[in-house]
Amino acid sequence: MKKLFLPSLVLAALLGNLSAADYKVVPDWLKLPEGRPQLGNQHGDIAISSKGEAYVSVMDPKAGVQVYSADGKWLRNVENAPSDFHGFVIKKQADGEFIYGPRLGGGNILKLTLEGKEVLNIPSTAIPEDFKVKSKEGKSRVAMTGMDVAPNGDWFVTDGYASSYVHRFDKSGKYLKSFGGKKAPYNFTTLHKIAVDTRFSPVRIIACDREAMRVVHMSVDGDFLGVVAKDLLAPAAITVQGDYALVGEIRGAVSVLDKEGKLVARLGLNETKGETGNNSLEPAKWRPGFVTAPHGVAFNAAGDIFVSEYNKFGRVHRFNKL
Repeated sequence: MKKLFLPSLVLAALLGNLSAADYKVVPDWLKLPEGRPQLGNQHGDIAISSKGEAYVSVMDPKAGVQVYSADGKWLRNVENAPSDFHGFVIKKQADGEFIYGPRLGGGNILKLTLEGKEVLNIPSTAIPEDFKVKSKEGKSRVAMTGMDVAPNGDWFVTDGYASSYVHRFDKSGKYLKSFGGKKAPYNFTTLHKIAVDTRFSPVRIIACDREAMRVVHMSVDGDFLGVVAKDLLAPAAITVQGDYALVGEIRGAVSVLDKEGKLVARLGLNETKGETGNNSLEPAKWRPGFVTAPHGVAFNAAGDIFVSEYNKFGRVHRFNKL
């Protein structure tokens, strides 16, 4: 029997009772600049500025962070942006709007203006050696994969490809503490990306424990608060807006969770064997509304959903809220 694929809008209507679960696919939303046939080798993230502009990171030294208008038109590349922003966020503060992100390869954590001017640069040496992975030769390393910024300005950065610790800094860049890791009570596998969960008071950390197929909560001081959702398709990216958490699952789905962790919508579900969880699916096989390897997720102010893929050609989805 041929498998039936339902477009995301239908899935949302079936799964959710809330208006926030109703979205429509916007195909071919992103318009690349002239002379650029592909977005670029993508193992990064996406964030939306207060103007509604989409910032997308790719592994390209000449165009590491690209900026697209609210209607998808290429505007510019961020000058001096690194080509290894595996995860980054945009936050508007009292003194301006900034890009925050750890460099996966470089090991440092950056705060940049939206134009690319460096404001703060925290080296990996700011993190105590006790919270780093050691090689057989005794060399320490970090491989930081995501971060977020709390309302008070504190930074929370996850070392997802090495120790699975979260490192906390204050707004001036001063190191405060580390928590998490692969031992009890956390038992993290790959703590891939994180977000500050502003739906609670005090705020919490919500995190993607990717290979354990779960999303978890921690306090900002590092207490393990419990599992938010489990049995997901390898959650890799997360963001919070209003009452909802948006989760990108690298094995082929995007989920909207309510405050209790209940699934209220699943968008872009792809059940085609061989299409998900890898970066090699070529554009000729892409289908509008069906994701392959979500690696970054974002909301705009209207609640529309943006998904960047793990894909060597580069792909960004958009689902508009009705």
